[in-house]
Amino acid sequence: MPDKPKSLGEPARLAARRALLAGAHLAPIRALARRIAAERDAAVPEPDPLDGGADARLLLLLETPGPRGSGFVSRDNPTGTAANLFRFLSEAGIARADTLIWNAVPWVIHAPDALNRAPRRSEVAAAAPYLEPLIACLPRLAVVVLAGRVAGLSRPALATLRPGRPVIAVPHPSPTYVCTSPNVAMRIRDGFTQAATFLA
Repeated sequence: MPDKPKSLGEPARLAARRALLAGAHLAPIRALARRIAAERDAAVPEPDPLDGGADARLLLLLETPGPRGSGFVSRDNPTGTAANLFRFLSEAGIARADTLIWNAVPWVIHAPDALNRAPRRSEVAAAAPYLEPLIACLPRLAVVVLAGRVAGLSRPALATLRPGRPVIAVPHPSPTYVCTSPNVAMRIRDGFTQAATFLA
């Protein structure tokens, strides 16, 4: 079925995506997700099987999973943020196979049916040690895009973990931010366009 924004809101597409979770390219990321889930006693969404998994050359780091996710970290989630990501990545010509989308705080921090909120300082600190094993899962990593303030805190650690790898900061693609000013969308587009040059 062709790609389209918010497609994981359709039960048939969601079931089809779950059927692909055994892909070898996902194994290291899924193992890390299970470890995090056990240590934090919280749900950690799966990497999207249609993305690059451990073969990814671009890591796109967001902030934290939303409270009403599909169970995947995906540009196809039925949210405004994911729809914006879908559009910006497509416009930049970045192939799905080149990407892994993940979160700086990778577990669900929200109580059931709670509204979305930013991670607390203690949650950001607790998540920091998981960046190193994530980066270790990505031997082909060429560029990192940090989306939003919380993801941006990972820049110093990335400079140590993968010296010389380009790190690009962009605004968070949430509609809350994108709709505030045309400049926000422009900065996201410019960042993804720059990231694409490192994949060419």
